[in-house]
Amino acid sequence: MPNIVLILADDAGYNDFGFQGSEVMQTPNLDKLAAEGIRFTQGYVSDATCGPSRAGLMTGKYQQRFGYEEINVPGFMSENSALKGAEMGLPLEQKTMAEYLKDRGYRTAMIGKWHLGDADRYHPLKRGFDEFYGFRGGDRSYFKYDEANPLGNVEAAFDKKLERGFGHYEEHEGYLTDVLADEAVDFIGKNRDKPFFVYLAFNAVHTPMEALEEDMRRFPQLSGKRRELAAMTLAMDRGIGRVMDQLEQLRLTENTIVVFSNDNGGPSDKNGSSNYPLAGTKSNHLEGGLRVPFLMRWPEKLAGGVDYDFPVSTLDLLPTFYEAAGGEKYASVLDGVNLIPYLTGEKRGRPHQTLFWKKETRAVIRDGDWKLIRYPDRPAELYNLAADIGEQNDLAAVHPQRVRSMFKKLFAWELTLQRPLWLLKRKYEKYDIDRMDQYRVPKKPDA
Repeated sequence: MPNIVLILADDAGYNDFGFQGSEVMQTPNLDKLAAEGIRFTQGYVSDATCGPSRAGLMTGKYQQRFGYEEINVPGFMSENSALKGAEMGLPLEQKTMAEYLKDRGYRTAMIGKWHLGDADRYHPLKRGFDEFYGFRGGDRSYFKYDEANPLGNVEAAFDKKLERGFGHYEEHEGYLTDVLADEAVDFIGKNRDKPFFVYLAFNAVHTPMEALEEDMRRFPQLSGKRRELAAMTLAMDRGIGRVMDQLEQLRLTENTIVVFSNDNGGPSDKNGSSNYPLAGTKSNHLEGGLRVPFLMRWPEKLAGGVDYDFPVSTLDLLPTFYEAAGGEKYASVLDGVNLIPYLTGEKRGRPHQTLFWKKETRAVIRDGDWKLIRYPDRPAELYNLAADIGEQNDLAAVHPQRVRSMFKKLFAWELTLQRPLWLLKRKYEKYDIDRMDQYRVPKKPDA
């Protein structure tokens, strides 16, 4: 059975890696991974925000099927929300990626950002992971919390505290991105002789924008958020390089599946990220919110240096990992598919003819290369992504019958979903629409 290393960035821009075309960002280790593996040019997440996206990733299902439709951020929820605060989390009846792999005899670790529920019952150690080092919430400082860097309201922000195992809180020394990578290296070293699964979920490059001075000095041509982003990306790439080096030194590279991706599109207004040539950002349904950098390497089974151009989803990772580990097919209960037969050429055609996204009134169906976007404040729009990756040429008026049929397919899918378990305040819907409009036209970064 292969070892599995799943690496997730947080809020990274689609364009902000060398292997994605950036001429500014320094990502030599990820560029090497791309050169040795498969780069998915149309890799998608199941949501444009981090909590729901991670719920889809961990379950292999559209998270709306079990009510995880909206982001779970304490303090942001409607007074009428059924669940609030620490009670918002991945429902216990949902089987996680870690639980599937433990069934196959894997040793499992979750390192970094969890964001699938703050309450104890949602803790990674109770969701199939043998080891946990990270924080339960959605963001935190990259430096330790102390008198010089206070946490603030400790009771309200306990989910920002760094935790080892269950309930053992201890702040780190150094820069958190480096520390998380070192934890992954240690876990791999301790478990070299048995199948292991490590989920390394960096909080880089999510806000707060905090970088090491020595990393920022590598980018004298940049300024402001863009410079901080470049330095934070460099640190993450450095950490990933250490993980890759550990696999190589232990002679585990050939039979280890390594995946790198990101939880949603870059929030350009928050961290200076670039989603070029895509329109939109995190939290909206343009391609810039949904399409992400996506790499996979498994030298023993998959040819390297390949671009795979059909749409795939992070929903596919659970069935891919589980079946690679010898597990039976779970097509009847999962929305993802095993990608390996498509990557080896055993299967032809698209892994997915149709993909869906939904948040309240807003929703998307992608059918082949056609994408329909439903809005709350304007008529639906239709794009042919094969000819218009930047979504600038709305064809809804040209193809009214296609719009109608795609609306019907979208509604049929929505009828299979559960109502949301929690609800954001209405004002955040306007925030997401305003952010989309601000980044409606793709713009190449100045530097």
